[in-house]
Amino acid sequence: MLCLCYLASMHLFRFRYLFSALLLLVLVASSSFAKEQKFVKPGPVQLTSEGNKWAEKTLKKLSLEEKIGQMIQVRAFADFLNVDSDEYKHIRDEVKKYHLGSVLLTVRVSDGLLIKDLPYEAAAVTNMLQKESKLPLLVAADFERGLSMRLNETPAFPHAMAFGATFNPEWEEKFAAITAQESRAIGVHWNYFPDADVNINPANPIINTRSFGEDPVEVGEMVAAYVKGSREYGMLSTAKHFPGHGDTATDSHLGVATVPGNLQRIDSVELPPFEAAVKAGVDSIMVAHVTIPALEPDPNKVATTSHKVVTDLLKDQFHFQGLIVTDALEMHGLTRLYPENGPNPSGRAAVDAVKAGNDMVLLPSDLDGAFNGLLQAAKDGEISKAQIDASVLKVLRAKASLGLNKARVVDMEQIPHIVSRPESLDFAQQVADAATTLVRDNGQALPFPKSPGTAQGPPSYPSPGTVSPGTAASIVAVVITDDVRGEYGRVFELEMRKRVHGARIFFVDSRTAGPMAPEIVDAARQAQKVVVAAYVVPTAAKQTMVNGQLTNTVGLNDATGTLMQQLLDAAATKTVVIAMGNPYLAMSFPAVQTYICTYSNAPTSDRSAVKVLFGEMQTKGRLPVSLPGIAERGFGLEMKPGELQAAEKTKALPRIPRVITDPRDRSAANPL
Repeated sequence: MLCLCYLASMHLFRFRYLFSALLLLVLVASSSFAKEQKFVKPGPVQLTSEGNKWAEKTLKKLSLEEKIGQMIQVRAFADFLNVDSDEYKHIRDEVKKYHLGSVLLTVRVSDGLLIKDLPYEAAAVTNMLQKESKLPLLVAADFERGLSMRLNETPAFPHAMAFGATFNPEWEEKFAAITAQESRAIGVHWNYFPDADVNINPANPIINTRSFGEDPVEVGEMVAAYVKGSREYGMLSTAKHFPGHGDTATDSHLGVATVPGNLQRIDSVELPPFEAAVKAGVDSIMVAHVTIPALEPDPNKVATTSHKVVTDLLKDQFHFQGLIVTDALEMHGLTRLYPENGPNPSGRAAVDAVKAGNDMVLLPSDLDGAFNGLLQAAKDGEISKAQIDASVLKVLRAKASLGLNKARVVDMEQIPHIVSRPESLDFAQQVADAATTLVRDNGQALPFPKSPGTAQGPPSYPSPGTVSPGTAASIVAVVITDDVRGEYGRVFELEMRKRVHGARIFFVDSRTAGPMAPEIVDAARQAQKVVVAAYVVPTAAKQTMVNGQLTNTVGLNDATGTLMQQLLDAAATKTVVIAMGNPYLAMSFPAVQTYICTYSNAPTSDRSAVKVLFGEMQTKGRLPVSLPGIAERGFGLEMKPGELQAAEKTKALPRIPRVITDPRDRSAANPL
């Protein structure tokens, strides 16, 4: 012991010296790292004189190849990648080789199912890519419903049409603020939202609940509110899909969609929300792959490639000076106009889009073809270098307006302080609750009875679709989804089981609806109450079998539609149909007697629907669209919480005066 103390004392001075030296090195290294590792600090979107000087100075230093790269955006996935993996090297090499100016952060799809990631993974990817790029990258995302659109463990806001059902622009502004703060926390700067389309076509297969509604004035108010909230908290906003995609019967992911109507109709319906967006200071506008004869008579040109639409209308008449971007160039609404057997079809499409007036081309199907096509067009003078410079300067100014000229990576330690705040989660539920609309009530189906002792009790978990052999369940629930393996309806099931012991809950899709139909219909006949929750929302490039033909629709397919009709034939009076998405669903099933719309398949909408079923909350939502043959826009029934008598239970909420002025004769389609 004395020996150890002696040795320790002999080396004490040396140890202290070495420790002090090591500590000094650590502090110096930390200080140096802190200086190098500057984290971006989001503030309101604002181009300062300093930022503008950076943009102009940077532009002068860029080669023609680097300028072309700034005008192209490619896809990047938000999942974990090892830096030595082929996938990471691929995106890294694309960013460097083509001098890319922007990436779209998204997630993968596996066997038709969306594979969502987590906020930390997304932030790690954006930081990694920023470090690989010579210039700061503009990172975009399709966060139409907030981060939950692509990432788990984030506030589950419902679709835009649910916000439209609340008729509350202040909530839309608050939603934009939350989305902006959470997005910037993970390194995303640019959202492809708000949707400025006016959905006046009930058969529209791709817009539908992505739109705020059918009234141009109200859509414009919600669009302007979103732009304001987004910009205030440092997020670039995008009004889409110019000049309007709300009155189309084709999904532009699959084919060329046409917007009908004369110039008066376009001026009164499609264009007002975009004018509102421009007045509100929207940062970018996305141009759609749609033909619109009233504005562009050439059938071989979609809006994306039309000088009349992009330059004459959007730039010159609307005086829009922000970023103009194409919808994805890989979509069939555009590629079908550029045959694959032609010379460099991807390059030709990109060149035509830029010549029309677009500043940036998104997701070309052939990156090399698009890059070299634009480069050659610039060298040949087909696209002037002055136009290239003007577009690239817009891109650089957008980056500077976000502070990316000063710092480009995010501090991941801040993510748990910003993303998924309890108040944000509560607000998402508040919106879903307020949006839920009772459209029809026969006075017999609602409210559902609870099992004794279930108000605060834990949910029970019998196997889906079963109770005990030969035993009738008091409540039968049928959950219709595109794929029973997916996430939709799972929260609905949990909430049902919290309230009812032994409920029979069936999950069906197009593959299982037919074989399961006899069992389900028999269970419905014996049940005290029945609910059908139909999860039908617009899905890119979705096709279903209707009347024996593969059809682009946002409705039910042959198998699930037949099951729905069988259930109504057997038990319509005691059946509640809930449109967990497409509100026009009831138009195909006139026998529906009790009808609820949530306008969304979000988990928050699941909870709202179940609360209405069991009489736990008041219904306040009003239809933001007309349901021909069912109800007019602005209609909604009020149901108060509690076990009330049918005569007292419901009453019509005050209707919102109709503002839309559509020159088309709609009297035959909308008798109400």
